[in-house]
Amino acid sequence: MEQYKKEFIEFMVDSDVLKFGDFTLKSGRKSPFFMNAGGYVTGSQLMKLGEYYAKAIHDHYGDDFDVLFGPAYKGIPLSVAASIAYAKLYGKDIRYCSNRKEEKDHGDVGILLGSRLKDGDRVVIIEDVTTSGKSIEETYPILKAQGDVKVTGLMVSLNRMEVGAGGNQSALDEIMEKYGFGANAIVTMREVVEHLHNRPYKGKIIIDDTLKGAIDAYYEQYGAK
Repeated sequence: MEQYKKEFIEFMVDSDVLKFGDFTLKSGRKSPFFMNAGGYVTGSQLMKLGEYYAKAIHDHYGDDFDVLFGPAYKGIPLSVAASIAYAKLYGKDIRYCSNRKEEKDHGDVGILLGSRLKDGDRVVIIEDVTTSGKSIEETYPILKAQGDVKVTGLMVSLNRMEVGAGGNQSALDEIMEKYGFGANAIVTMREVVEHLHNRPYKGKIIIDDTLKGAIDAYYEQYGAK
């Protein structure tokens, strides 16, 4: 596992973004883990988060894109932080763009914030986590309505590795199959377990055998094939 992935897993734990316990998800599933990207609230956290995204995006998509698009609302700070980090780490100016929930009819008019999109633009969508793929169903038409743009891929922070709306593949695999572009994550839940299971971190075992058993049982029921 790449070093930045290990650091990102620990960063999620330190930021209290990745939690373990008993959680009821929007889907109604009972899960032994939960990720809430709304826990990144400080400047230093956003700076680090942007760098982790930039490294993962560079690993998967190289420099073959022009715009980072962050769907409203959580994607807005992600697109800003990652575009800043990308310029810092790789020396390439990537434009950022997001959408408004409601179109603005005065001043900076339109549905978009940040950069306008133009024909030929190659876009990477950046989100926190995708469980069902519903957000892409909303985002993709917005992007295609702006012109002849190409969506190069999607990057999320954590692949939960559970079945999406189709009930067989993971949400990311469903997106790849439906839309024909790459869908990747900084880390997968498998990598999280691999790194934290029975491994002391700051004097504490985050995932012990009991919790590992609960996670395994969850994937027996909801894991993507």
